[in-house]
Amino acid sequence: MDQGILNLETLWFVLIAVLWIGFFFLEGFDFGVGILLPFVGKTDEDRRVMINTIGPTWDANEVWLLTAGGAMFAAFPEWYATMFSGFYLALLLVLVGLIVRGVAFEYRSKNPTSAWRTMWDWAIFVGSFLPALLFGVAFGNLVRGLQIDAAGEYIGGFWALLNPYALIMGLTSLVLFTLHGALFLSLKSKGVVYDRAKDVAGPLSIAATVMMLVAMVWSYLQGEGGAVPGMLPVLAIILVGVVIWLVKTESFGWAFAMTGVTIVAVVAAIFIGMYPNVMTSTIDPAYSLTVFNASSSTLTLEIMTGVALVFVPIVLGYQTWSYWVFRKRIGREEVTNAAH
Repeated sequence: MDQGILNLETLWFVLIAVLWIGFFFLEGFDFGVGILLPFVGKTDEDRRVMINTIGPTWDANEVWLLTAGGAMFAAFPEWYATMFSGFYLALLLVLVGLIVRGVAFEYRSKNPTSAWRTMWDWAIFVGSFLPALLFGVAFGNLVRGLQIDAAGEYIGGFWALLNPYALIMGLTSLVLFTLHGALFLSLKSKGVVYDRAKDVAGPLSIAATVMMLVAMVWSYLQGEGGAVPGMLPVLAIILVGVVIWLVKTESFGWAFAMTGVTIVAVVAAIFIGMYPNVMTSTIDPAYSLTVFNASSSTLTLEIMTGVALVFVPIVLGYQTWSYWVFRKRIGREEVTNAAH
């Protein structure tokens, strides 16, 4: 088997990285809006404005996660099996959070009482908070390496995943996604929601810069097999630092673009640092799962490539069109008119 980079295994490793990047870029601001919901939305009317900014697109954004998971299962079944069994409890919490969040979006308006809506608003918060934190923890463990034995199975247990480095990565993703959501609100809302989103974006940009600096420096210090190499982490620190200035000058479009590129740079750096491994063993490097020993057959990858060439452009075209259609700002008058 060709062990270079011009092969289907590497192609699908790159495509899976792109799917994760797309998910974190798009769902990142959805998570951020959900996390800010109880704090920026002081009234039911304001919270409806916030929900309506992501209402037409949040479920489509989650398709990127489903596609990334499906691609991992089909292209690298050993990777999928080890990761999803080793991270079982953490991923179960993520799944519960996403389910609760989706149900809350649909059910909060079924009853006009304050107690009912407040309950579901906090469900949206929890369902956004957990994935934003735990996805960072999971990818932090991929960078750090895991206790993978000779059979390719994770033997470390749940609590080993909650190591200091992974928790720092989780807190970094949490703060970065929350900032991403605040900047999205500054582009999609108007009135008091816009004003409050603008106010919280400043402190969040400073917090995100500090967390990114700590996380990326620590990533460089992880050592052989676990480091995130190259200049992408440095670029991520610089970009999120620039957001502080952009927020002060109220250049929210550029600030949102910078947080988006920061997310792209960090996730790309993680995958570049991992390659050719998909899960690095801290017990023995020889036990690591790679794109070659964890992949499906060549025929399976060839069929998947043909399917992807047909359907990926369709999905990208549809999602671009949907964002264009729902591009206008939303304020209290829009949700009031819709209610009437």
